[in-house]
Amino acid sequence: MTNIIDKPTTIPVGELTAKDFKTQLDVRWCAGCGDYSVLAQLQKLMPTLGIPRENFCVVSGIGCSSRFPYYVNVYGFHTMHGRALPVASGIKIANPNLSVWVITGDGDGMAIGGNHFIHAIRRNMDLKILLLNNQIYSMTKGQYSPTSPQFAKTKSSPFGVLDYPFNPVSLALGSGATFAARSSASNPKHLSYVMERAAKHKGISFVEIYSNCVIFTDGAFEKWTDKHFVDENSIFLEDGKTLVYGQNRDKGIIIDDLQPKSVKIGEQYTEADLIKYNEKNLALAQMIATMSYDNDLPRPFGVFYDIEKPSYNELVNKQIEDIINRSGRGDVNKLLLGDDYWEIK
Repeated sequence: MTNIIDKPTTIPVGELTAKDFKTQLDVRWCAGCGDYSVLAQLQKLMPTLGIPRENFCVVSGIGCSSRFPYYVNVYGFHTMHGRALPVASGIKIANPNLSVWVITGDGDGMAIGGNHFIHAIRRNMDLKILLLNNQIYSMTKGQYSPTSPQFAKTKSSPFGVLDYPFNPVSLALGSGATFAARSSASNPKHLSYVMERAAKHKGISFVEIYSNCVIFTDGAFEKWTDKHFVDENSIFLEDGKTLVYGQNRDKGIIIDDLQPKSVKIGEQYTEADLIKYNEKNLALAQMIATMSYDNDLPRPFGVFYDIEKPSYNELVNKQIEDIINRSGRGDVNKLLLGDDYWEIK
């Protein structure tokens, strides 16, 4: 466990700055890694949330992104590979006042940690999950991960990946996420907005972040994030607004035969014919999340889904409180011994 709050924790909340959330350790990622951008946005966001610094906790598993607890000047826990979510869940249940952030990667979170991922989401744990997706196992030198594109050649798939990749947002929605979003490390303004939304959500907050790996998958996300292509190949979701994209804002998305479809805005279709996005509509979120995975549609970024319902940690603590009020505090010795036992002499 890391406990590296290296300055007094009595700084008034209103006086905290991004600098107060930086540690004295050297940040050790490759030059140009997208994780730097995510770290900077998190450090800028935390002092704006009105939460005392000692009430934050950052938890990670194993991987490049999992070095976060060493670089954010709050309480932290660096767990084993894939085990960040059960540890974070225990922390949140034991101390509901903490704002608990889980930093994971596509390998750590989707492979060995995949089972924990779906169950933390279905339980609606009040956790903030940032999944830094670089489509590869970078720290262990380039094996393919659950999000690597099919036929990609890697150290562990020299003839090409045969697996079909996970769509993390679709997996989160299918697991019961109450908040699911996607952004990119190369778009700090949008990333800051999405992370702030996630921070203020009550319940599980899942954010997939495209984070470029300059060593093993450099340019993997250029089609959707590079300034030369983003207008034509990406679409940004805004609640209550129509799905319009294109360099000249002359294209949009409609639903045709229960499938999203791109159309040209002009004589046949007007902007009034396009989908008006609704963050509370799960069926719509699931349809839009599939865009560009099995078709030539633009890739969506933004908040896909945002609803409220009681979190698991809220429910379990209420259950404990109700039982204590009804039956009184338990006796561990009485529980262990019970009434049905015998002695051997």
